[in-house]
Amino acid sequence: MKQESLSIRIVSHPMRFLKPARTSRDVLKVKPTWFIVASDSMGRRGLGECSLIPGLNPESIDQVEKALQGLVDSGELNYRAIPDSLPAVRFAVEMAKLDLEGGGRQILYDTPYSQGTKPIAINGLIWMDSVDSMLDQAQSLIAAGFKTLKMKVGTLPFSLELEWLSTVRAMAPVADGFQLRLDANGAFSRHEAGWSPMQKLEALAKFEIHSIEQPLSPLDQKGLAELCEGSPVPIALDESLIGQHGHERRALLELLKPAFIVLKPSLIGGFERADEWVALAEEMGLEWWATSALESNIGLNAIAQWTARAIGATPVPLAQGLGTGGLFENNIPSPLSVDKGFLHTKLDGVWDFSRVLDFEL
Repeated sequence: MKQESLSIRIVSHPMRFLKPARTSRDVLKVKPTWFIVASDSMGRRGLGECSLIPGLNPESIDQVEKALQGLVDSGELNYRAIPDSLPAVRFAVEMAKLDLEGGGRQILYDTPYSQGTKPIAINGLIWMDSVDSMLDQAQSLIAAGFKTLKMKVGTLPFSLELEWLSTVRAMAPVADGFQLRLDANGAFSRHEAGWSPMQKLEALAKFEIHSIEQPLSPLDQKGLAELCEGSPVPIALDESLIGQHGHERRALLELLKPAFIVLKPSLIGGFERADEWVALAEEMGLEWWATSALESNIGLNAIAQWTARAIGATPVPLAQGLGTGGLFENNIPSPLSVDKGFLHTKLDGVWDFSRVLDFEL
């Protein structure tokens, strides 16, 4: 049976950071973002978010805009027809379809989290900045109740990073239940003078680090395999998952043997693809957590709901990377809130799409 033709429009809404967000790759000031608004004959609207992190997403802006125009022309939300080479578009179409099927209420998955009764533990994120600023961020996150702190590394001289990490660990001791995660975004070089990647990891191990994401470039599979095998700090793969499809995924994990994988649905092709990664990780005895890729509250809400469903009845799930909703000056007001290191959906909260999408929920 041919599916009902939908009225689809695309709204461009670049997300503006309150403060430039530094990583070891780049400095982000604006994030290209488009919303899919799909309406059916019953007046329901499904929303999907397509946004890019320039330099990380495999799609270009031109490719995204061409694919989104194709949706408008077709009047269909057939996300399985979107090629895996356009993961952010595939994610957005799948998200819009799930929202429409759920009645257009921003409830994609009916879980205790989406009903406001079971929040999700998340990590607090320390963005790269001056040492004083990063220490201030750490202190603020600790005061706000976060027990897992994640910090970017790889741009400061390594000896200086060791100094400030030592201070953070003193502020957030293991004995008080604090975990420290690091994210290198591929910045450790096997050719850096003075410190090899393994020497860096050995120096970091004294701080009892929970994990380090992507110490080397995804292109350096040999180096990553060596680190995963011998590192005293557990290795998590993030960027290495981008662009891996079908049998390539198992081959990658069997080659590298990481301790963790980090799932960003909009970078790996949506929720169906994320489910496949989860199933593979669990089959291979690997742990995982989910992370938003700097989406607006619309995308963050969808990812959080998928995460809650994927966690299911896990007794003590890992803290998730879903605390990015406060980074933008033009975000969409939503029922999402963060309290004491947990992401909540407030039952009395409301969505306000009026300034961006010209309608009320």
